[in-house]
Amino acid sequence: MLSRPSPPTLHCPARPRRSGGFTLVEVLVALMILSVLAATAWKGLDAISGARAVADENLRRTLRLQSVMVQWEADMAQVLDTQVVPGLEYDGGAMRLTRRDATGVRVVAWVLRGGRWVRWASPAVTRVGELKQAWRTTYQLQGTEPGSLTALSGVGQWQVYCFRNGSLTNCQSTGNVAPSAAPGSGAPTVLRQQLPEAVRLQLVFAEGSGLSGRLQRDVMLSPQPN
Repeated sequence: MLSRPSPPTLHCPARPRRSGGFTLVEVLVALMILSVLAATAWKGLDAISGARAVADENLRRTLRLQSVMVQWEADMAQVLDTQVVPGLEYDGGAMRLTRRDATGVRVVAWVLRGGRWVRWASPAVTRVGELKQAWRTTYQLQGTEPGSLTALSGVGQWQVYCFRNGSLTNCQSTGNVAPSAAPGSGAPTVLRQQLPEAVRLQLVFAEGSGLSGRLQRDVMLSPQPN
């Protein structure tokens, strides 16, 4: 008896096993995502760095302004009328004053030169001739002499007002004069401008200077010795 031949067995080709690595497409996608994240993080860090730089610069300007105002107030508080030269004089461009010092008297001038508010101070003097010479020097200041220091930059305008007898007037105005020598002292009597009780400073800052608007500061002068 003849047996039937068995049908042929069909063998499916085995699928190749996938390796444990990433495909090229997956690597490219991952790199693209990382680049986007890196760019976003960089922009954030750049913005933070820029904001910090601006804040640091504003803080520096503020501290500088405060230190200058402290110096201005110290000068005003130590004004001394020597009866040799005016104790305080403002002509619209410069403020001149004589102030007490531990070793004598100093002549100080605050002058506006090309947007720079400059302070000049003479050495301490003890002789009348030296005091007069230092006072004359204030009329020839260029802002580069020894003893000069740029207090602030970017100042567009400034004005000083004087409080006298309860009223506020421009320090350039005349009036409120008094004799420079007491009656019976034997010294020649010369009418002199009286020192104010207080002064008001107004600074107007130029555009682009980093400081904006107007600054106003009132300072009392110390009583004069009898």
